[in-house]
Amino acid sequence: MQEEQIEKFGNIRLKNEQLAKLEIDYWQNFSSLGTWQFWVVVVMIIVPLVILFFAIDRQRALLLGFFGFNYHTWFSYTNTVGIKFGLWEYPYQIVPFLPSFALDAALVPIIFMLFYQWTINHHKNVYLYAILLSAILAFIMKPILVFFDFFHMFYWVNYFYLFLFYYLFFLVSIMITNLFLWLQTKA
Repeated sequence: MQEEQIEKFGNIRLKNEQLAKLEIDYWQNFSSLGTWQFWVVVVMIIVPLVILFFAIDRQRALLLGFFGFNYHTWFSYTNTVGIKFGLWEYPYQIVPFLPSFALDAALVPIIFMLFYQWTINHHKNVYLYAILLSAILAFIMKPILVFFDFFHMFYWVNYFYLFLFYYLFFLVSIMITNLFLWLQTKA
């Protein structure tokens, strides 16, 4: 690497270290085990996982898990980018460095998994009902999170864009899932 590149990359590393220390300090003071918000975040992780354990169609567990993991991946990547660019933030976390873990890894993907299961079992139009679910999450759940200071939006981000994100993640996830199902039938 060139000297200028080494210097700039080192500066990025240094700022990342400083940011990590700030995040740990913030978490210890405002988001750790001693706060009620921490326990709400814990509930947002554990309750969906328990519900999923008992409600998942075990014969379709791999399909539903694949779809849910797909949704989780797109949701998580987008949350990371949104946080990094200051478009939104999650003031309360289960651990520092994973600011949106409760929503990324549990609550939202599991809601979509159980929704997908319901549409399959009841022969419903998954695309149409995904619009409704995305609207519920964007226009009801997110405002509740905003009201209780679990989520903040900045700049151009609004509930309509969040609705589009939820639906877009669904579309990408269902297309990838359907592609793999098609590949499986061709084997």
